[in-house]
Amino acid sequence: MIPVTLYTRKDCHLCEQAKADLEALQEKVPHDLVEVDIESDPALNKKYMLEIPVVEIGPYHIKAPFNRQELEVTLRAASDRKNHIEKLDASPATQIKITSSDRISYWIAKHYMLIFNLFLLLYVGVPFLAPVFKKAGWDGAANVVYKVYRPLCHQWGFRSFFIFGEQLAYPHEEANLPGLTTFEEATGITDANDPGRNQAREFEGNTEMGYKVALCERDVAIWGSLLLFGILFVILKRRLPKVHWLVLTVIGLAPIGLDGVSQLISQLPLNSTFLSNILPYRESTPLLRSISGAIFGIAMGWLFFNGAEDAMGETREYLSKKIARAGK
Repeated sequence: MIPVTLYTRKDCHLCEQAKADLEALQEKVPHDLVEVDIESDPALNKKYMLEIPVVEIGPYHIKAPFNRQELEVTLRAASDRKNHIEKLDASPATQIKITSSDRISYWIAKHYMLIFNLFLLLYVGVPFLAPVFKKAGWDGAANVVYKVYRPLCHQWGFRSFFIFGEQLAYPHEEANLPGLTTFEEATGITDANDPGRNQAREFEGNTEMGYKVALCERDVAIWGSLLLFGILFVILKRRLPKVHWLVLTVIGLAPIGLDGVSQLISQLPLNSTFLSNILPYRESTPLLRSISGAIFGIAMGWLFFNGAEDAMGETREYLSKKIARAGK
């Protein structure tokens, strides 16, 4: 049977519910349940004090909050994994066949971070080719990049980075950043003469201002930080402390939500007088967009890469054993 450990403590309602759910699932997915009181061991108490109940099902861990359905899915996954490994161990080496699909899956499981990082490098790197092409006079190639990324980003000039010019960014005049030339001053394009902001979107730059990156400031920060975090994840050998998904979600969404959503609401055309008194019209700054975007990218990378490693690690373990057995 599958070994299941429930980390609990006295007077824990969620722990009692988790135990009841596991007992109810005993007939569907047989398992050997062991309860461990974290207060019996200072190390366990320190490790799980803020996370209980924690359920360890084979190689998998579930931390509160979770429900019976999640427990059942994890139990079945652990059961399937155990059955596959037992079947592999019981099979004579001569009967084990390695298919091309096995080899491809094994290669992907070993090199998935290379695939992710190359994709991220292309996604965040290609937009920087647009200003490079413009600087070189290759307008056609630059326009292709802008058009490809246009459905993915608003590309407003006052919320984008520029390179090869006098400033890295030309913020909207409402951002109130002294010492910087605003987008309106540099281009003559204002909300008054461009109510739909189409000119601000289509403006690509000039020799004085430099040329616009095809992704906005916030998107560059999100995807760029995700790429840097992916590289760090590889350097650290894919080992990061486990952090609850809810904590990472809050950390990632709070800054970008406060900055972006407050800006959006304050700029709604139908913004009421009452609401405008509470949240006056505001325009974020390049720095705030970059910081909030980077925090979001790092938090999502921490969540996604750790989850991917759990899944890929299991695949590597199974296929490496299968390939080794077949090679005997």
